[in-house]
Amino acid sequence: MARVGGDEFVIVLAAVKDGADAALAAERLMRAMSAGFVVQDRSLSISCSLGISVFPEHGADGETLIKNADAAMYSAKESGRNNFRFFTDDMNAEAVERLNLESSLRLALDKKELFLMYQPQMDIATGKITGLEALLRWQHPDLGLVPPDKFIQIAENCGLIVPIGEWVLRTACLQVRKWQDEGIPAVSIAVNVSAVQFRQEDFCELIRRVLHETGLAPQYLELELTEGLLLANADVTFSVLQELKAMGLTLAIDDFGTGYSNFNYLRQFRVSKLKIDRSFIRDVAVNPDDAAITTAILSMAKSLNLKVIAEGVEDEAQMSFLRAHQCDEIQGYYFSKPLAVDKVAGKLRSNSPEPRARAQASGGQL
Repeated sequence: MARVGGDEFVIVLAAVKDGADAALAAERLMRAMSAGFVVQDRSLSISCSLGISVFPEHGADGETLIKNADAAMYSAKESGRNNFRFFTDDMNAEAVERLNLESSLRLALDKKELFLMYQPQMDIATGKITGLEALLRWQHPDLGLVPPDKFIQIAENCGLIVPIGEWVLRTACLQVRKWQDEGIPAVSIAVNVSAVQFRQEDFCELIRRVLHETGLAPQYLELELTEGLLLANADVTFSVLQELKAMGLTLAIDDFGTGYSNFNYLRQFRVSKLKIDRSFIRDVAVNPDDAAITTAILSMAKSLNLKVIAEGVEDEAQMSFLRAHQCDEIQGYYFSKPLAVDKVAGKLRSNSPEPRARAQASGGQL
């Protein structure tokens, strides 16, 4: 066994007869790794993802076997972690694509290929814009517009998410302050924070510095955090959230309902807003299970005095359901698609209730 990176190890099995033997060894290793242990009176547990390559089918030399096992490990991570995968030729193509994207991404900031779109968020009761979410986009010179789900994970894995995340934060805050200086009605800006960013030792200082340098008042910045991020290291998370709250920021939980959904942490961490994931909203008007989950989230949030925003709202039926169950805000194509920066000012200047929203708020028909 050898350690080849910060948290990556290579294990060579010299006495396996076939792939089935390797799979059995992988399962034994995963069971051993997931067993709980105690450090300084704290109970801890970890998991692992494994990639397997077999000689000679997957490589005739050590370098090739390790490279292919690494590709299989990434596939295991992307399919939910805490499992194992055997190498396939498709994984090799994916690994090449990932390396090419990572190489291009390292230059994307300097080449000004990254930009932000802004999606308005609407108050259901009034039909007015209450905030904007900053959405990162990448215009690759050869590949065109690269979907965020193809490059965000790469940025997190190679550490690029830290400088990119700082650029997003500073650009969004600077833009909102610019709109305010132009006399445009002030709204808050929501920025997604990755687990890698949040765990940086100077994260709170970064937020403080960006607000100071851009001149944006803290009440206009909302940080969107995932459930997994909040629960990964509860003690450290709690102190960081306390400091962010003390600054005057709004804290929201993104994609609520898709992770742990442990309601105890909502009281402990004192977040202000929940964002219901689009996967529940998509069929909320026709699927009883999605309707029940969404109703439960809304009811629970009201009892804890939390605001709720639903993302991915696209049609009248979804809007009617959310209004009937007293959801506070919506975000999605029903109200507005993401807007380029030069289109936002006009939208904010005409920030009056949308006709559909007025009809819904009053219970009327269009």
